[in-house]
Amino acid sequence: MYKVKIFVTLKESVIDPAGAAAMKELKRSEFPEVENLRIGKYMEVTMAKTDKNAEEAVHDMCRSLLVNTEVEDYRFEIEEVVAE
Repeated sequence: MYKVKIFVTLKESVIDPAGAAAMKELKRSEFPEVENLRIGKYMEVTMAKTDKNAEEAVHDMCRSLLVNTEVEDYRFEIEEVVAE
C-alpha cells in the first residue's frame, strides 16, 4: 500500500483573496511579522500497489481531477505503508 500526501497551492501569479484576508487578520491580531500568506489544500490518498507506476498514477489523478492546473501547482510525497 502507498500513502500519498498531495499539496496544492495557487500559482504565484494568481491572486489569493482568502490568504490576503487571513494575513490582514493576523497582522491585526498582533502578528506583524507575517509578510505573506497563501492558502492551499492538502489531501491524503491511500492506494493499493498495482503494476501501474504509482508516481504516474498520482500525476494522472492530480491533472485529471484533483488540481486545476490552470491556476494551481501541486507536489506530492509517496510513502510505502503496511496494510492494516
